[in-house]
Amino acid sequence: MSSLTKSQTNQLLGYPADARLLIINADDFGMCNSINEGIICTLREGLVRSTTLMVPCPWALHAMHYLADHPKIPFGVHLTVISDPVDYRWGPLTSGEKVPSLVDRAGYFYNFKAMPAFLAQVKIEQLEIEFRAQTEAVLASGLRPTHLDWHALRIAGRRDIFDLMIRLAKEYGLALRVMGRALIEKLQSQGLPTNDNDFLDSYLVNPVDKTARYVQLLREVPAGLSEWAVHPGLDNAELLAIEPDGNHERQTDFDFWTSQQAKDIVREEGIILLDYRALQVVWNNVSSPGI
Repeated sequence: MSSLTKSQTNQLLGYPADARLLIINADDFGMCNSINEGIICTLREGLVRSTTLMVPCPWALHAMHYLADHPKIPFGVHLTVISDPVDYRWGPLTSGEKVPSLVDRAGYFYNFKAMPAFLAQVKIEQLEIEFRAQTEAVLASGLRPTHLDWHALRIAGRRDIFDLMIRLAKEYGLALRVMGRALIEKLQSQGLPTNDNDFLDSYLVNPVDKTARYVQLLREVPAGLSEWAVHPGLDNAELLAIEPDGNHERQTDFDFWTSQQAKDIVREEGIILLDYRALQVVWNNVSSPGI
């Protein structure tokens, strides 16, 4: 059991012990235009309060211009070293010669399906070079992120990668997304506020009955802090070409999180919607150098 209980987490953030706190974050800002437009529309509706930026992707500049024009929108750096679609790919900001373990023979990041091979051979010092490059590219543009998170990485077996992310978050004055009970407890034992309840990835919610499942999950949000990563996008020709087997995950997220039904349930349940700004303040107050 973590040394930082749910009531202590809520207390650090200034809420009663029984408050039901929820961060709903729109992942993948910058991947393509249809995703950017879906995220922008979802943010305007107000339930999804923040987003995370994929700096190496083709539409990142469009996303960064939008964030510069709307500085009140909180966002994180979506550390990206995986390239998902087969026919639409991206690679590192850093020269491939400096980070050879991050790229395949064509010079792109490894595909999602090749992640086990990637994780088996990637060099932690090269990951740090690229993670820093992505974070510093955002800072150099004049934008001010609130947190770090990551795109698609399955890092349960590479604790050294998570330790690197903790160190970078502290160094850059950012909060950090956490997934998995062991990692949640690792950070909470340091007095850092994180989600108390395990992280939800909307790609694991079946699009066929997504509305009903989201309704159930909202009704059952527990006390303490939860985070849900959602993936809104518009099923236009661009997105359907990029993700031909996508099963409408992004459109169904867009439909629910812009709906009046979702707004009504959040209000009825008394759920308090947050973003990472609240965590960032506490992280900066209690973090100490090192891990």
